[in-house]
Amino acid sequence: MKGSLFALAGGAFLTLQGVANARISASIGTWQTATITQFTGFVAALLILLLVRDAKWRGFRQVKPLYLIGGAFAAIIIFSNITAIQQMGVTLTVSALLISQLCLTFVIDSRGWLGVNKQKMRLPQFIGIAMMIAGVVILKL
Repeated sequence: MKGSLFALAGGAFLTLQGVANARISASIGTWQTATITQFTGFVAALLILLLVRDAKWRGFRQVKPLYLIGGAFAAIIIFSNITAIQQMGVTLTVSALLISQLCLTFVIDSRGWLGVNKQKMRLPQFIGIAMMIAGVVILKL
């Protein structure tokens, strides 16, 4: 239940961030907006870390270097979302984003990439993705 609430909150904030970033970008540019967003996100995360005082830094050395670039993906995510929202609107952008996420996680789960447990994908999963794609096509009409 708690995970579902965090997922819903994350989705809502991702949408709000995308809209806000698109507005900021219209005034100062997309990469400038991505820079500001990354910086304010860093400051917010640092403040929360200092308030929570979760001192689990020892495990840092055990993290595979490949996973440490995950934060850098955010710059590409922000740029892509801003550009997509400006060109096709919030609804279609979020719909396409969700389909993209589902398709990639489908591949990651089915192949067991990045250390996740392999999951067997069945017909219901294929039908679900197909329904989402059909929904985006309908939204676009």
